[in-house]
Amino acid sequence: MSNAASEHAPVVALAGGVGAARFLRGLTEVIAPEEVTAIVNTGDDREFYGVWVSPDVDIVTYTLADRVDSERGYGLRGDSFQVVEALGALGHETWFRLGDRDFATCQHRSLRLREGLGLAAIADELRRAFGVTTRILPMSESPCPTRVALHDGSVVHFEDYMVRDGAPDTVERVDLSAAEAATPSKGVLEAIENADTLILCPSNPVVSIGPILALPGVRAALSAARAPVVAISPIVAGAPVKGPADRLLRGVGAEVSARGVATLYRDVADGFVLDQHDAEQSKDIEALGLATRVTDTLMKKPGIAASLARHVLELAAGLR
Repeated sequence: MSNAASEHAPVVALAGGVGAARFLRGLTEVIAPEEVTAIVNTGDDREFYGVWVSPDVDIVTYTLADRVDSERGYGLRGDSFQVVEALGALGHETWFRLGDRDFATCQHRSLRLREGLGLAAIADELRRAFGVTTRILPMSESPCPTRVALHDGSVVHFEDYMVRDGAPDTVERVDLSAAEAATPSKGVLEAIENADTLILCPSNPVVSIGPILALPGVRAALSAARAPVVAISPIVAGAPVKGPADRLLRGVGAEVSARGVATLYRDVADGFVLDQHDAEQSKDIEALGLATRVTDTLMKKPGIAASLARHVLELAAGLR
């Protein structure tokens, strides 16, 4: 198999977080990995311990390389934490648990940034180093921090909100202004324009897919795309599969349901895949103008992610 990811992959997926990474792994079992481009959220990026961390880019890379710590859903399997533990012993805050080999990935990123490389070039270096043939494209070269405003008037970086503070259910609004003022990475809009199938992965719609959609030109490109756009619900039976999507959806005034997610995507999506637990919502979603497919979306057992990918691709094919 070639190690060269395609510049014009037939399938382009907007992605962020554990759910997206697992789905992409299943997708690359169904079609050739080099036929996929993942446009990945960078709204979670920030500096920790003097190195630049790109959580979603690394989750996708590690998962596609079959190196991810599957129990945690992020980081490298079998990693140690001696650096963080030593920093803690020296009095540093260590609520963000960065493993030693994961630290090396981020150190490489930081050194290359100082040498003048951009995030996209570095992501390409890293996916090659990990043997990944899928193209991994950070959504922007510019800093795009997602910030969460809380009821007490404070505004915090998303990582502080989720990891340090435990994702409290006091969200007032989500600030995507940094993404709104940024520019998509070179190749993002072209990938969307040239795709045969476009997928919104089962990611948090507010802070994983939302920042990508907030970039200038991305919504318009999806709306104008010749390819069908199929979204996958990350909400099953009124709750997120993983993470604080419920608290964030409530914070932006959206219903915590597959129907609520479909409503957020109705201006860019043509089709919507929802879990079998929410089958009764399919008619409401179809009333929004979206074709639907009902299947198992939980990806808890081997083979479910690949099965889900087949359903997505079949729905997309029927929309052409």
